Parts: sequence; structure tokens; C-alpha cells
Amino acid sequence: MAHDEHSGSVNPAPSPLPPAGGAGAAHSVSASAAHDQDETPLAHHAKNDPERTCILSGRKAARDDLIRLALAPDGSVAPDVRAKAPGRGAWIGVDRATLEQAIAKGRLTKALARAFKSAVTVPADLADQIEKALERAALDRLGLEARAGDLLTGSEKIVDAARKGSVELLLHARDAAADGTRRLDQALRVGLGVEGSGEQGLVIPATRAILSMALGRENVVHLALIAPAAAARVSHALGRWRGFIGRDDLGRDGGP
Repeated sequence: MAHDEHSGSVNPAPSPLPPAGGAGAAHSVSASAAHDQDETPLAHHAKNDPERTCILSGRKAARDDLIRLALAPDGSVAPDVRAKAPGRGAWIGVDRATLEQAIAKGRLTKALARAFKSAVTVPADLADQIEKALERAALDRLGLEARAGDLLTGSEKIVDAARKGSVELLLHARDAAADGTRRLDQALRVGLGVEGSGEQGLVIPATRAILSMALGRENVVHLALIAPAAAARVSHALGRWRGFIGRDDLGRDGGP
């Protein structure tokens, strides 16, 4: 993407997208995963990932921590969250609320026009498109880890692995029952040797129905990653999604 434009920022946006993983994801990766992540391919890639500049906030960040907007031949822009679309692109690193405000006030259109040095058309539903694309990327990542054998489902399997200290990242559907969630969180703390702490799994902004469909399994309510590299990859994908939504810690029922 040698043609990407990275210069030309407007007034800094108040809510930049947090680093991948976010505060919520960081405390959900187990201590062993956090220790091992420096040796994972993802961590190695992040160290060498070139920086880009958010055209709205002016904040510099690794490319994988921002969202690319691709320019189509007709002058329209579309989200390219995997940064694989050909042609020119610009980068943003703000949450949904900030983006919608920038669209409404015309700041995004001006910033894109300055970056691309041409007229652009911003779709009214750009924020929706980005959120759906980030959701799809995160769910696809879970599917890949499941096919690789690094993801567990089923409460009993997860409890057993967690108590043995084998769970690197524990995840709960947004509509998971509180009692089941507490049981798995407790098993995680036992396995990590941090009983009495606030260590707990991460709530995914997706229901069990969505997770079940994405993984092709029945009644997926809780998930566990059992390999450090897999946990890091999933944490990164979920961090981008949750960061854009702008809710760092969803309630157990998916509420605020």
C-alpha cells in the first residue's frame, strides 16, 4: 500500500481507538500468555509494523491498531479493516461515536479529501460498515483458531483446562448466564493461582447465537484459547472491535 496517504490531520478527536486488546482484553489474557507474547509471531509483527497517522486525531499508531479506509475509483470510501484492498487508503483511529460526529460535521470528508487530494464521498452508514467488518474479522479469527485446535467450547472442558492453568484467554458471550460465567472465572483464577483477585474472562459483544453460527457449533456460550499465540491474535481482533464500539467492559448481559 505504497500509495496510502498518512498526513493531514484535523483537530484531535477526543476518543482515539485504544491499543489493540484494550484494557479489558489485557487483564483477560492469562499471566502465562502475557509472559509469552513477546515470543509470538503476532508480537514480532507488531514490533515491525509501520506506523500510520489517524487523519482525524493526528495520533500515530501501528497500522494493525488503526482502520484503513480505501478509496474506490468513483471517489467513494469503504472500510478495509484487513488492509488488503488495492489502491489508495487513509487511516483512522477513533471510536464510533467520534467517527459519527466527524461525519456529521463534515470533518471526515475534509480530512479524506486532503489525504487523497481529490473529492470523496463518505457513505452515511460508514460507521455501521466498519463495525460489521470488525465483527466479521473477529469472528473469522475465532473460527480459524477453532479449526487449528486452539479453541475450546463447552463449560466442562473449559473448567477442566482452566483449573489446570491451560487457558490463555477466557471469553463469554454477551448473553451468558451470570452463574456460569462466575464458575468459569473462578476456575481461571484457580489455574492462574490468583484466587481472590479480579481476574476474569472477557465479554464478547456477540450473543451465543452469533458465536454458534460463526463456529458452526451448538450453543456456544463460553470459549477458551489454549495457546499463547492464538490468545494474542484473538485478543487483538477483539480489541479492535470493542475499541471501535467504544465500550471497554460490557456488562454480563451485554448492557452498559
